[in-house]
This record gives sequence, C-alpha cells and structure tokens, in this order.
Amino acid sequence: MSLQKIADVFLLAENRLLREALVRLLSKCGDIRIVGTHPYSRTVHEEVIAAQPNILVLDSSGLAFPRAQLIPALQAPIPELRMVMVDMESDEGTFLRAVRQGVVGYVLKDASAMEVVATIRAVAAGEAACPAPLFITLFRSVAEQAAQPAAFSWGADLGLSRREQQMVELLSERLTNKEIAARLHLSEQTVKNHVHHILRKVGAPNRSAAVELCELNRSRASLA
Repeated sequence: MSLQKIADVFLLAENRLLREALVRLLSKCGDIRIVGTHPYSRTVHEEVIAAQPNILVLDSSGLAFPRAQLIPALQAPIPELRMVMVDMESDEGTFLRAVRQGVVGYVLKDASAMEVVATIRAVAAGEAACPAPLFITLFRSVAEQAAQPAAFSWGADLGLSRREQQMVELLSERLTNKEIAARLHLSEQTVKNHVHHILRKVGAPNRSAAVELCELNRSRASLA
C-alpha cells in the first residue's frame, strides 16, 4: 500500500484574517502540512526558501510584490514549487497575468472551503485548476496569440531552435542563467547547455557576442 503524499504548503497573504482562516481550514487535512505562513515583506522570499514548500498559496498581492518579481525569485531555488492564488476576483486580465507568472491554481474569493482544498490537492498532484468559466479565457488568449503575426525570430536562419531563440532574447535582457531558468521553469544546467549550443552555432566567444550577432543578423534581414 503506497503512502499518501503530503503537500507542504506555505501561506503568503497580506490579510491576516485570510492567513488564519486558511491555516484553520488546511490544518484539518491529513494530506496537507503547513510549513510556513507570512505577510509580504522585503525578505519574505527568504522565509519561503527556508521552508522549502512544494505549494505556495498566495493572494493577488503576489502579482505586484515586489514589481512582479517574487514568483520568479522563488522558482529558481525551489524548482518543484507550484503556486495557487486565492481570494481572487473573476477578472480575466488578473487571471492571465497570474498564469503568465507561473500560477497553476486559481481560486475565487467566493469559493467554498472544499473548492480551496480541492484546488490545492489538484495542483499538488501536478494538475492545473481554475474556475470553469475562466477556461474559455485561456483558450481565447492562446487563439489570439496564434492569430498575431510572429515577431522576427532571434536567429532562426542561423540554425537556432525556437527554445534557443527564446534564450537569446532573454540573454539580450542581460539575465543570468539562474534568472533565465526561473523565467522558463528549467534547471540551471539545462540553461547552461542551451547557451553552450547557441555560442557554438553562431560562432560567438561569449553571450554578449552571441546577442550582437543575432541582432546584426536580424537587422540585415529586416532591410532585405
């Protein structure tokens, strides 16, 4: 008989009443363990990293604190971390922002206790969960993106794969391997391997040179 997997949950919310209500609710679940609870602060990411949860339950303040960089800052040191947002309005824009930042569970503020627990359990099991009416928002967003003209690629004609082109774009933002890994939900070693392949394919000695070569190639193609 297999042992029941425990979801280690860290609660991050500005509202103290919300945090306390979630603690009372989740503490009753045998398959959920609270490993930390905290309001937002300048050092809150350190608290989360020290607790090493696999589920982070947060409110909408996580989209803006600080400058929408909290989630990427946590994903690199805790690669298996999955995020659930609670106490949310049924707003399509907020929902899509949350999804783009890596949130895979979304709970509206009028959800029942059972719905909150079910969402956390689903995310802990490797699934995504959101209220049924918001599924159409995801489908519409993907369809709209597919209908838009593709931006000129970063080095497709230099032999770079789509993932490598994506890497070059992030390298152009002067991101570190760790930051790129967090942005793309990859391991640092995978990012290092991609960067190595990019340098070899474009014949560049370093990252900056690779970006310059791709930018030059893009400029030439746009003038052709």
